[in-house]
Amino acid sequence: MDFSIRTFAVVELFGIDIWITETIVGTWFIMAVLIIAALVLRRLFFRNPKEIPESRLQNIVELIVESMEKFATGPLGEKYAWLDNWFFMLFVFLLFANISGLIGMRPPTADTATTIALAVTSFMLIQSMAFRFAFKRHFKSFFEPFPLFLPMNIIGEFAIIISLSFRLFGNILAGTILMGLVYALPWWVVITGFPAMLHVYFDLFAGAIQAYIFCMLSMSFVGNKLKTT
Repeated sequence: MDFSIRTFAVVELFGIDIWITETIVGTWFIMAVLIIAALVLRRLFFRNPKEIPESRLQNIVELIVESMEKFATGPLGEKYAWLDNWFFMLFVFLLFANISGLIGMRPPTADTATTIALAVTSFMLIQSMAFRFAFKRHFKSFFEPFPLFLPMNIIGEFAIIISLSFRLFGNILAGTILMGLVYALPWWVVITGFPAMLHVYFDLFAGAIQAYIFCMLSMSFVGNKLKTT
């Protein structure tokens, strides 16, 4: 089995080669699906908004949004719960990216380029929130318990990127490889429905869990910096 990432095209822009891989195509596809879904829901609900939901769809959407607000309030506190918009978007993208194997795609999160980019984004959010709302405490933490610990504390901050990205990447890639090996088995094993049961775990269950863990850890890091937990 070949588990390498396929390249569909190489585009040269200003003398720089840009590789269009299946990770990029998969990410674009997921983003397009989510954007279209968001626009459709916005058109349905904001053209004639109802204070009391009259449709089952609106009830479901409001339940999901309210659940995310409560989910973010725990680690972030009421004061910074407005970050739930960002984390809701992050969770939905990760969920769809992780479970995209159900439709035969290679999950974008099985590529370190995606997971590191998301981890760097979360890291920047953590640091910007800390420096903006808890500057003195955050700056002082680099020199605790002694100034000699400054290099170690700086390394510890950047370790957040490694922690977030490789945990997500490792779990999703492992599921991708195992499912690939299963489909390489003899045809009489595949048609038994055995792979379908594995998809439930490696794509649906593990994918949802990893999206939850990534968002929860990111929120916990922010909450810890702001001392809201």
